[in-house]
Amino acid sequence: MPHLRVASINVNGIRAAVRNGMNAWLDAAEVDVVTVQEVRGQDEHLAAAFPEWHVVHDEATAKGRAGVAIASRTPALASRTDFGEPDFDSKGRWIEADFLLGDRPLTIVSAYVHTGEADTPRQDEKWRFLDAMSMRMTQWSAADDTLALITGDLNVGHRELDIKNWRGNRTKAGFLPRERAYFDRFLGAAGEPIDCVDGTVGTGLGWVDIGRRHHGEIPGPYTWWSMRGKAFDNDSGWRIDYHLATSALAERATGYTIARAATYAERWSDHAPVIVDYTW
Repeated sequence: MPHLRVASINVNGIRAAVRNGMNAWLDAAEVDVVTVQEVRGQDEHLAAAFPEWHVVHDEATAKGRAGVAIASRTPALASRTDFGEPDFDSKGRWIEADFLLGDRPLTIVSAYVHTGEADTPRQDEKWRFLDAMSMRMTQWSAADDTLALITGDLNVGHRELDIKNWRGNRTKAGFLPRERAYFDRFLGAAGEPIDCVDGTVGTGLGWVDIGRRHHGEIPGPYTWWSMRGKAFDNDSGWRIDYHLATSALAERATGYTIARAATYAERWSDHAPVIVDYTW
């Protein structure tokens, strides 16, 4: 396929998203691949949500929690869920699928990073996930012409531009300096020493944040807003849903859209879909 439109969306429960209007959005979006996070359901629920699509799904160990999937108009060539150390339970949080972009292989990931909670075992699991993610990204970045794309709810606001109330969240999971330092390394120039926000020095992996490249140095635009209070109406959000691309693929990104609902009443998730076109 010479053109591929990829949408990423944390559905906050696939059954609730369908009830609240996801399919009407999907019919109008004209996407080729949808990466889904927080499915919180089984294969039959995804089949009902994506009729006539091809779906690969990794259900979480705990029923009704997490879950990631990739739905595509054409079947994936292959898919994988192996991730991290053998004793690390990443089920429901990482799935890869291979496609062709033109005559080139392309791997697309649907990832759902742990929310975490500072100084608790929940945060320890998040560190392990981010470590495993770093290892996988290093494997891909070792080849200059690799086409790989990591999409999803990565549950970290990388920079102050990515959170409306960043000052009030400096000690909270999602904006901890150590979390943000991972993204400094992910997005730093490949092979170069990177001064990270937590005071450490790391090595850049050379990946590209398509959203930040597209919008430049402006606040947001955000992808998640709390369902409580007036966060959505006041645009008091976080940009935590990403398309992270290898440099070879980032050159092929021709558009970037956050499909923010027009009104609070029209939302079918607390996240907005992130849509990018890739061409060959």
